[in-house]
Amino acid sequence: MPENNQSNSSRRQKPQHSSLYDTGGRMMPRDKEVEEAVLGALMLEKDAYTTVCDILKPESFYEPAHQRIYEAIQSLGAAQKPIDMLTVVEQLRLNNTLDEVGGPVVISELTSRVASGAHVEFHARIVAQKYLARELITFASSIEGKAFDESNDVDDLLQEAEGKLFEISQRNVKKDVTQIDPVIGQAIEQIQSAANRTSGLSGLESGYHKLDQLTSGWQNSDLIIIAARPAMGKTAFVLSMAKNMAVNFNIPVAIFSLEMSNLQLVNRLISNVCELESQKIKSGQLTPIEWDQLMSRVKHLYSAPMYIDDTPSLSIFELRTKARRLVREHQVKFIIIDYLQLMNASGMKFGSREQEVSMISRSLKQLAKELNIPIVALSQLNRSVESRPGNEGKRPQLSDLRESGAIEQDADIVCFIHRPEYYTRSDQDAAGNDIRGLAEFIVAKHRSGSVDDIKLRFKARFARFENWDEEDNEALSSTSTVGSRLNTFDSDPIASTGTLSGGDADIMRGPEDTPPPF
Repeated sequence: MPENNQSNSSRRQKPQHSSLYDTGGRMMPRDKEVEEAVLGALMLEKDAYTTVCDILKPESFYEPAHQRIYEAIQSLGAAQKPIDMLTVVEQLRLNNTLDEVGGPVVISELTSRVASGAHVEFHARIVAQKYLARELITFASSIEGKAFDESNDVDDLLQEAEGKLFEISQRNVKKDVTQIDPVIGQAIEQIQSAANRTSGLSGLESGYHKLDQLTSGWQNSDLIIIAARPAMGKTAFVLSMAKNMAVNFNIPVAIFSLEMSNLQLVNRLISNVCELESQKIKSGQLTPIEWDQLMSRVKHLYSAPMYIDDTPSLSIFELRTKARRLVREHQVKFIIIDYLQLMNASGMKFGSREQEVSMISRSLKQLAKELNIPIVALSQLNRSVESRPGNEGKRPQLSDLRESGAIEQDADIVCFIHRPEYYTRSDQDAAGNDIRGLAEFIVAKHRSGSVDDIKLRFKARFARFENWDEEDNEALSSTSTVGSRLNTFDSDPIASTGTLSGGDADIMRGPEDTPPPF
């Protein structure tokens, strides 16, 4: 028997963890006594495991023997069995790890050192913090070693570092529960705020009245997916909406364009606002009246709270960093991503592209909740739309979302853009209705409300979406927000005055002797 104890003692003294020290020779963060106190309390107090099960996992303990003991406690807790010294010893025996931890004597010593489990939660948080510190040290040391290796690409290393740091934060950050009273107060304040608005909306106005009525405005923390086949006008729609929000309602908007450059986006915005065909803007072949129209209207895009980032192949980690900075420094209240399938999650490994897209959509939802703003992400549809027979069969469905069903699950609102005119190649549908310029904005999923189809008018020449009915357009001019940047000029200067009132063609005025830029 003494020989067995001596053998067990020698096994306990053998270091089983990788190293007590970091690369700088300093002791890794750990607290053996606190770990022992937590394990002892778990075997003494009946409900102690319920208190700490969301805080700790086996790796949280530094000592390998403590990890094995907590694994046994975790197995008992999952099976809803009693947790005490005897049951833990039996579970360790079943796991073939009893000798590894030092035998029943060690388990008995753990319980004898603890008088009460009253502070088990506080002690458990100390253990968790030490574990997080060790993870960060290991992560930093790994990145430091790779940075010294000149064969590694620095950009790839940055992506890997950001991805790993994000993974650590997601594994360890937990949000505490909230008692309902303060949440009720916030809800009442939101209702009162909506009641005081002339629009009656609780969220951000898009400028499309039927859509705003359906959604009550884009709501904070919502992830909105807008999907369509190519050439349906996804980018045109979000640009038209961004113009409405930033110019008409002075709402700060950020656009992350992975497909088009910032210059291309601005050219489309100019075409939208100035009602000039994009081809003429590209070629510069404008008549004198069109030049005057351009100069008269483009001034109102200046100083608009609109921010454009055209970084290609943007990673979800870069997006998080940039979005946080935009919200903090520019009070951005609305983010648009064009489009989701062009994003990546570099720095993390996935078994398939579908898993990567799932992780991206999940992260976008988390980001919307963290920043408490709506995020709109454009998405492509797969080719099954094209293969379905008949014009009605071309209407998109939730199952058409490309590369991942998780997009549908993570989104609060899923919308589709469908233009019947594109498929029928006719001005009328089967019932004889005029469908020229008709765009159906289909709200197919709405977590907080009803679903519906909304008619919009698409003006292909200007890449612009408008309200379908004339009554809506009149309502737009009469209910525009006070201080709207477009209220200072007529939508059609020729119709209202007979002549253009743009006057000065120099929108970038310099010194008096500087000639106009055109």
